[in-house]
Amino acid sequence: MSSSNPQTLLIPLLLAAIGALLFWAFWSGLTGHEGERLAALALERVPESGASNPVTSVLLNFRAYDTLLELAVLLAALLGIWSLGPAAAPYQPAALLLDSLVGWVVPMLIIAGGYLLWIGGQAPGGAFQAGALLGAAGVTLALSGRPNAGLPGEAWLRVLAALGTLVFALVGLTLMGLGLGFLTYPPALAKWLILTIETGATLSIGATLAAAFLGGRPRTTRPAEP
Repeated sequence: MSSSNPQTLLIPLLLAAIGALLFWAFWSGLTGHEGERLAALALERVPESGASNPVTSVLLNFRAYDTLLELAVLLAALLGIWSLGPAAAPYQPAALLLDSLVGWVVPMLIIAGGYLLWIGGQAPGGAFQAGALLGAAGVTLALSGRPNAGLPGEAWLRVLAALGTLVFALVGLTLMGLGLGFLTYPPALAKWLILTIETGATLSIGATLAAAFLGGRPRTTRPAEP
């Protein structure tokens, strides 16, 4: 391809135009509105959101649609990994010292995950942080030679992986059936609805991350021969 080909000039010009447009949108978002900013409006409504932690209020209430789609993306990513074939060969079983350490670390990760799930309504934490710790527990088990990373069989693993998205969508549809908007929580129930969604999301994120680390569909474990 010669340097005089129009495409060699068109692509950089197009990228520069897109970059300029994005910069203009960013700058306009920062300076182009003289009224009250969105952050101030959101902080003002936090007490009505069902969570006193502003981050949880935003993730699970003000922009709950986006969080629902994030869980769907995680589920889609796991399905993509499973489509590649069976999981990689498991690691060698850990020696006695490492295996004993794993026996201490994994319960602590699970307890810390439960704490982050509960505290997320009032302080930094929530489903994604708690799910990440559960996923880390699964990764630790996999690295110590557990072929399924402590996860259940494939049928229950499918349920766990989809649980967060299903609970999120079910809550939204139920609210619609009651005459409210999709994921428009009534203030009296907002706290418990958010906690229900976060619990399902925590289990789903943890199972998804651990299953993704295995790198493919779960291997069928055969019962030990007598």
